[in-house]
Amino acid sequence: MNTYVALCAIGAERILGNELKHLGYTVSGEQNAPGRVVFFGDEDALYRANFCLRTSDRVYLQMARYAARDFDELFDGCYSVNWQDFFRKDVRVVVDKVRVYRSRLNSEHSIQGMIQKAVYQKLGDVWGMNSLPETGSQSDIRVYMNRDEAVILLDTSGDALHKRGYRTDGGTAPLRETTAAILLQEMMWRRKTPLHDPFCGSGTIAIEAALYAYNVAPGLGRRFAYENLSIYDSRRAEEIKKQEASKIRTDVECRITGSDKDPAAVERARLNAEHACVMAGRALQLIGSDMRIKRPDFAAGDFLDMQAPYETGMLLCNPPYGDRLGDAQEAESLYSKMKSLSASFEKWQLGVITCHKSFQKCFGRKASLVKPLKAGNLDTVLYIYR
Repeated sequence: MNTYVALCAIGAERILGNELKHLGYTVSGEQNAPGRVVFFGDEDALYRANFCLRTSDRVYLQMARYAARDFDELFDGCYSVNWQDFFRKDVRVVVDKVRVYRSRLNSEHSIQGMIQKAVYQKLGDVWGMNSLPETGSQSDIRVYMNRDEAVILLDTSGDALHKRGYRTDGGTAPLRETTAAILLQEMMWRRKTPLHDPFCGSGTIAIEAALYAYNVAPGLGRRFAYENLSIYDSRRAEEIKKQEASKIRTDVECRITGSDKDPAAVERARLNAEHACVMAGRALQLIGSDMRIKRPDFAAGDFLDMQAPYETGMLLCNPPYGDRLGDAQEAESLYSKMKSLSASFEKWQLGVITCHKSFQKCFGRKASLVKPLKAGNLDTVLYIYR
């Protein structure tokens, strides 16, 4: 049984934990921290977690966890890891990030250098090499120092997991795919409920909803850092990929739509949705199926002119706001105009994510539920109206 660490937006730990439990993994109740969920799984978790997790930013394999009150302990603990079992002889190892909290060793730069030295010395000693050629693929290591305890992690994802591969054009300040997936879970959206995004932009919310509704694992169309490790079993990874492809539902009906007053944004959304659905189709071809999943529908139009197409449903959106597009005054004017949505979609649930602290005042309604969420570098809030 291996120990893994999955990263996520701060505030989404519970949702990510539920995802991991749904995949059959045990979530630690002790080691978790803001933005991190520790879980335990077999070797297959290396592949399945990267393929399937919708709300995680990265998946790491925990290599060591030990007391490190001085640099000798830091070095020795890292050196004790059998790094030669994970790397190829031409690897280029990079300690990409160090995070320190209440530890005697508090120089991130010095910790970074010591960990890098320990890894290279161990590889050199085992392989009988004075220096490594470093001509191969890069492998990233992350270090957390927490109260004099070091946790050494090996990146298995590579590019952040929000990069599904379907979005070739995100437009201006697009919503992260993982954030959209988190919003859908926070809203407890189900595929039978009509869903509409009146500020669809590049279509991320609608596309993530479609992947969720048709049970398409979001990572089926991309590559991962674990492919560069010597522990990579390409045959097993392909088997798991086919297993996940067999779970895609093509027999369900969903009403997922989006609109935007900018016709260019609508075209971007359509193109991105097409890429996502083609990715799902290629996964289905792995299991000999020529079935397809339905594309979300996008249309150009101003939210002020909209009327609810069904009696009940869910509106979920990421409207422009001051730190993202335009300025604060423009954002407040927009939020005030959004009052029309309450009248036009009277019996619909509404979810709005923004970093604008005056949203509720401008919108004129107090939310039923307020969920803080750190999306990228922004401290945002999801306002839920039921």
